[in-house]
Amino acid sequence: MRPKIILASNSPRRKELLRQIGLSFTAAPADVDERVLAEETPEVYACRLARQKAEAAGLRTEEGIIIAADTIVVLEGSILGKPDDAQDAKRMLSMLSGKMHRVITALAVLDKSAEEMAEAAAVTKVWFRELAESEIASYVRTGEPLDKAGAYGIQERGALLVDRIEGCYFNVVGLPLSLLAGLLRRFGIELM
Repeated sequence: MRPKIILASNSPRRKELLRQIGLSFTAAPADVDERVLAEETPEVYACRLARQKAEAAGLRTEEGIIIAADTIVVLEGSILGKPDDAQDAKRMLSMLSGKMHRVITALAVLDKSAEEMAEAAAVTKVWFRELAESEIASYVRTGEPLDKAGAYGIQERGALLVDRIEGCYFNVVGLPLSLLAGLLRRFGIELM
């Protein structure tokens, strides 16, 4: 029998992706301090947050497999988190316009019974086309950018901003499914 699966997130996108691959789970969001530590690289930062989310969710259960993730957008070495407001979203989108950025999603899978954790990160390069100020303003008015790292969602209207990607599409959405399948396999969970 498959162990209980817990998603340490309330992200509608992550929930939908897990449903898409037929995984039954419960959601148990885990809040952690998301401040970047001094001298922390973007990859180390994302991995630390995913690990801390898994550990925080693990404090509320005795058993099960906990899946935690953290997705960040990195432009020229700077982390772009979720925008504070519409003006901040416009600022971020203007910065991304016509440039390549990296989307990093760190995954942490914790087997609570065995107290074992597996971690990995996926990196996808994303190129935005040149955006007109009017396009940015129109996109921000939809409200879509306000709860997303880098102020866009590739799976929604934000797809119109993207010229091309190199790497895993699902990573940009927020959950690299192939990478997750490999981590779950380490704990005896086969998805195919």
